[in-house]
Amino acid sequence: MAPAFRPKQPTRLPLQHGSLCNFPRNLALVSVLYSSERPEMTSHGGKPRKAKTMKEITLMKTKLVKKIMAPLVVACGLVGMATAGTPPLVGTEGGRLEGTWDMQITLTDCVGHTIRSFPSLIEFAAGGTVVESNAGTPQALKTPGEGVWSHATDHNYAFRFKFFTFNTSNVFTGWTIIAGETTVDKTGNANSGTATVKVYDPNGVLLVTLCAETAGARFEL
Repeated sequence: MAPAFRPKQPTRLPLQHGSLCNFPRNLALVSVLYSSERPEMTSHGGKPRKAKTMKEITLMKTKLVKKIMAPLVVACGLVGMATAGTPPLVGTEGGRLEGTWDMQITLTDCVGHTIRSFPSLIEFAAGGTVVESNAGTPQALKTPGEGVWSHATDHNYAFRFKFFTFNTSNVFTGWTIIAGETTVDKTGNANSGTATVKVYDPNGVLLVTLCAETAGARFEL
């Protein structure tokens, strides 16, 4: 008696990460996995015969490919819908404020009286840090402002920074904290906002609270 025939198992190939929606590649893979024809078998009369006709095999493979690929089509459609429904990140992650800005600061007494106006250069760095320098006070009498910023809503952002002050004899006289909000316009190249300026003595006692209006343009090459 001839030994029983044991069909050879099809070779399984690993799917690469991220290839779910790569239909040409998946079709080729399915073809490799399921294109093996059933081998010839020998009848009792000694004559070879086909396990199935070529037409039946082709029909079975076509149905199998459709069955495997259908879930992939649905999955990729859902991924596309999810991507289409995701709003752009511009303006929602703080990206639009990043950069260096040429600012004009108008200092007031918070009841409508202007004290003075002066230029300022401020950098909103990636990661949420602030570096500021202004012409309102001689640099020998103050340190650069340093602080933080974050996204609030839409194109609105909050910031807060601090600098230390000295007198003409280089004696430490206290510090100033400036906290405010600014809005970047649709072009991404201009912003405007308001801020509160609080001046403290060396012991941390609040001496005065002022207000400021800010307007600026992006500083570029």
